[in-house]
Amino acid sequence: MSLLGSIVSKILHPFGGGSADAAPAPSGGTTGTSAPSTPSAPGTAGAEPVDVAAVLTGLAEKNPQKLDWRHSIVDLMKLLGLDSGLASRKQLADELHYTGDKDDSASMNIWLHKQVMQKLAENGGKVPDDLKH
Repeated sequence: MSLLGSIVSKILHPFGGGSADAAPAPSGGTTGTSAPSTPSAPGTAGAEPVDVAAVLTGLAEKNPQKLDWRHSIVDLMKLLGLDSGLASRKQLADELHYTGDKDDSASMNIWLHKQVMQKLAENGGKVPDDLKH
């Protein structure tokens, strides 16, 4: 699995539950209903979007380290139990088709955080506007 796939999976499909109030619904699709729809995200098949901030805040509250996942790709990766070293971040940059200078880690990190939040939103996550940069 790709690094991006691991991030998306750990947030949008957490094993063992976190503190998100939007757990996956066990029921099938909605046939014949005309309920108002929320902005649809690809692959959600009518499921409620996962509250990304709630999932990550829940993980952060259980973590002994003070991690600033809202602003730092390094802290976000640490919070998810992933390697946050430069090589891993460069791998993530490759997966996301980063075209900037990977040796300028500050610029790359800012870009990565924004892209990860965007990918979470594209994959069914409810990402607060302040995290979309």
